[in-house]
Amino acid sequence: MKYIIIGLGNFGASLAEKLTSMGNEVIGVDNNLDKVEAIKEKITHAISLDATDFNAVSNLPLEDTDIVIIGIGEDKGANIMATALMKQLHVKRLISRAVSPLQQMVLEAMGVEEIIHPEEETAERWSKKLNLEGVVDSFEVTGEYSIVESEIPKEFDGKTLDEIGLKKKYNIIVLTTIKYTEGKNEIGSAKTLSNVQGVATAKTELHYGDIMVLYGNNQDIKKLLKEIRKP
Repeated sequence: MKYIIIGLGNFGASLAEKLTSMGNEVIGVDNNLDKVEAIKEKITHAISLDATDFNAVSNLPLEDTDIVIIGIGEDKGANIMATALMKQLHVKRLISRAVSPLQQMVLEAMGVEEIIHPEEETAERWSKKLNLEGVVDSFEVTGEYSIVESEIPKEFDGKTLDEIGLKKKYNIIVLTTIKYTEGKNEIGSAKTLSNVQGVATAKTELHYGDIMVLYGNNQDIKKLLKEIRKP
């Protein structure tokens, strides 16, 4: 995977390093040359430029990049401007950072569907979420065990947990399932709402398009996700 991370503060730099260590190509961008110098040996490429300048940003390899992450925190105006430019340039997948409810509303109104809250979420959590295909979210319980939200694949559609046998095959427990519906936020912009379906049992039926919340050893979860995402 190829990433561009704009904003190399504590969160952006940490995320860039973790994604690089996972074998991804990561380009870090910041207008502060000192931050660029501090990380240039730890990630694939580090570039100093103004991410609110259309001409400067247009020189980035956006067409070849899988995910662009706007990690700018303190300067909310620069965050929104950089996000708007990436929307205008139609990047494949855009994730932006919000440090206040108002900023989140603005990003949602701009059509940004994935928003990071670094004060609540760690770079470790997002690196897992981004690096594992099919993962919607994750939370590390210990160094070896995690809780992971994963998309339910087509082959599980209409089957019960007992029929699928994840506990027997992979030693993984499904804690619950989540159904997503479309709603609106406080200013009337479209927003995805999550509805937890209660504690899962052997008779819980899975449906394609919903989310299953998994608990287990990280290696077992990776094995399951790899197998259900095979073409």
